[in-house]
Amino acid sequence: MAGTLDYDFKTYGDLTVSYTSDLIGGGERYGQDYLRFLPHQAGKVTRLFEWCAGPGFIGFSLLAHGLCETLCLADVNEAAVEACRDTVRRNQLEDRVDVYISDGLKDIPKSEAWDLVVGNPPHSGTDEELLWGPELIYQDPEWKLHRDFYANVGQFLSPESNVIIQENKDCSSIGDFAPMIEEGGLRVVKTSECQTHNFIYYVWSKPTA
Repeated sequence: MAGTLDYDFKTYGDLTVSYTSDLIGGGERYGQDYLRFLPHQAGKVTRLFEWCAGPGFIGFSLLAHGLCETLCLADVNEAAVEACRDTVRRNQLEDRVDVYISDGLKDIPKSEAWDLVVGNPPHSGTDEELLWGPELIYQDPEWKLHRDFYANVGQFLSPESNVIIQENKDCSSIGDFAPMIEEGGLRVVKTSECQTHNFIYYVWSKPTA
């Protein structure tokens, strides 16, 4: 039943974020580097979307620190979505946060419109088993999830919107993503290194003007 799980908690600003250990994928660690990166790149936005949100460590933290007015979260994992919904209930965020269970962007309402998209998606483009936890967190064989994302995210963006995604330089390079970004009607702005974890980098893109 909803709200009955024994959650652990992270606190960001005045928000308490619910999670379980099997949902951790890095958002609570290097995902927090967005707090440093975004103010100098995108600034505060009205509507922010966290792709592959897990329990929403990144999105809720950005909301708590005033970098967005409202928040949209989505994940394919029902347990992650329920953790996000528990956070919404605990913090009375029903008027500021929407949470969707969605395979990529397939089940996102067409009415959604985002000024900024962030995310810490699965970082491995193979089905190789790694020591990173559940396969759902780190495996994206043949980059199918990424391809679908970049093919469809443009429909939710204005020309001024930004898409800034964290990737793992041990598993990928911009050369893996640039073609799918361009095929989706976006352009690569630049890549930047994460300051707290040197194996993480940002892939920044935006709609083609």
